[in-house]
Amino acid sequence: MRTLPVSTRPNKVVAEQFASPPPAEAGDRTFAAFLDSLPHVLQADAFVQVVDAVAAAVRARKAVVWMLGGHVVKTGLAPLLIDLMRRGAATHLASNGSAGIHDYEMARWGGTSEDVEAGLADGSFGMAEETGRDMNEAFVRGMREGWGMGEALARDLNERNDLAYPELSLLMQSFRLGVPYTLHPAVGAEIIHQHPAASGAAIGDTGHRDFRRLAAALPALDEGGVVINLGSAVVMPEVFLKALTVARNLNGGRPRGFVAADFDMQRHYRPRVNVVERPTRSGGGRGFHITGHHELMLPLLAWAIAERLGE
Repeated sequence: MRTLPVSTRPNKVVAEQFASPPPAEAGDRTFAAFLDSLPHVLQADAFVQVVDAVAAAVRARKAVVWMLGGHVVKTGLAPLLIDLMRRGAATHLASNGSAGIHDYEMARWGGTSEDVEAGLADGSFGMAEETGRDMNEAFVRGMREGWGMGEALARDLNERNDLAYPELSLLMQSFRLGVPYTLHPAVGAEIIHQHPAASGAAIGDTGHRDFRRLAAALPALDEGGVVINLGSAVVMPEVFLKALTVARNLNGGRPRGFVAADFDMQRHYRPRVNVVERPTRSGGGRGFHITGHHELMLPLLAWAIAERLGE
C-alpha cells in the first residue's frame, strides 16, 4: 500500500467555500449579505455564476433571452419578468403556447388555470368561449397583417379598454417596453386549438414568423449573452435548438461563447441536452442546470440580478 501526505492531495472543497451564518445585527442582514453568504459549492455556486453572467450581459449590452413554460405565468411570476425587462435583463421573451394563453386570460379577466380532470369528465375542459374565439381571431388578423403570434396577441390586448390586469401581462408590458415576445405553438397541444375559430393557417403563419424572429434574435447572444429556459420541458428546448442552428448557419457559426441555464422543478432530458449541453459544448460557452420550484427560484434569481445590477 502507498499512502501520501494529505497536504499533497488536491481538495475539491476548502474552508473558504463554506457558507456564512446570518449577521448578528439586523441591519446587516441584507439581500446582498445573503448572496455573499452562500457556499461556493455546486448549485449555490452555479446560481451565483448565472446571476453574474446576466449582470455582465446587461452591462455589455448583450442579449438575455428568457424561454418560458406555462407554469411560470401560473405561479404568479410575471411581475418579476416585467421588472427584469425594465432593467434591461430580459431582451427577448419566448414561450410555448400555454404561457401565452395563461397570460392572455390574466390580462383580460384576472384569472386562469382550470380543473382539467373535472372538465374532462363532460368534455368542457378548455372550452372557454372568449379565450378560444378572441385569441384565434387575433392570429387570423396577425396573419393578414404580417405579425408574429406574440405581436398579434399583444396588439389585440393593447386595443382593449376593459382589461382586468394589463400591468400583470407579459404580452402587454413587453409590447409597451419594446421587448420582443415570440410565441411557439404546438398544434393540438393547446386548448385554443379545440375552438371552432381555430385556423391552422393562421396558427402556422404567425407561429412560424415568431420562430424566424427568435432565430434572428439569437446572434446577439454571441460572446457574453445569456439564455435561460424556465419551465419548458419540451417545446422551447426543441424550438431553441432549431433556432440556434438557423442563427449559426446564417452567421458563420455564431452565436458562440454564451451562458445557457435551465431552471425547472424537475430535471428533464431536453432542457439539459438541447439548452445546457449541446449549444455550449459546440460553441465554447458555459451551461448550468439548476433544480427548484419556479415560485422560489425565479424570485431569488430576479432579486439577485437586481442586486448585482445595483452595485
